Amino acid sequence: MRAIFFDEDDARAVVDRLRADGFEAHVERERLAGEDDDEDHPWAVLSDAPAFMLEVLVDTHDGWLDEGDGAEPPREQGAPSPPLHLPTAPKRIKRPDLG
Repeated sequence: MRAIFFDEDDARAVVDRLRADGFEAHVERERLAGEDDDEDHPWAVLSDAPAFMLEVLVDTHDGWLDEGDGAEPPREQGAPSPPLHLPTAPKRIKRPDLG
């Protein structure tokens, strides 16, 4: 689960609180599509904490919650992303009998 904040201090305060409560959490910079200025990118807090706990912290620190699809667990900062599962051939939509 991800919580988004525009202030780095708020993001770091949330991470400190979550870690103090025994959850895994880390901060990374969230790049928005079409945003060129690196100083305007928000901060994302990735954590395994329950949603209700993040909701309270987001309300307290003026952020928002991005629940996403929940398929990817939080990873350590700087760790590579897992490889994508890509198709090995084009998908045939109109003529599935051609092989």
